[in-house]
Amino acid sequence: MQWIDAAAAGEIGEGQSVTVAAGLHMIAVIRSDGELYAIEDVCTHDGEALTGGGIEDRQIICPRHGARFCLRTGEALTPPAYEPVRVFETKLEDGRVWVLAD
Repeated sequence: MQWIDAAAAGEIGEGQSVTVAAGLHMIAVIRSDGELYAIEDVCTHDGEALTGGGIEDRQIICPRHGARFCLRTGEALTPPAYEPVRVFETKLEDGRVWVLAD
């Protein structure tokens, strides 16, 4: 596991995300309700990116079929997705957002 420099904290506004490569994974770093979250940027229903979907109430909404995922736990909250997405630890340091990934 290693910390990856994802973005300047100021680059991620409320309800926005940035995507960072971490080995074989694409990770979405998202600000919702003032908090930063990091999840694997893939819908477990169709394998496509979650970024580009709506962000509200600490959830991301798949832009294609509307499945919702909890940003805190990765849990799939609504069909058509039933499997969770992976979540990653984040930290703020010197104005930068860091993600712990493998």
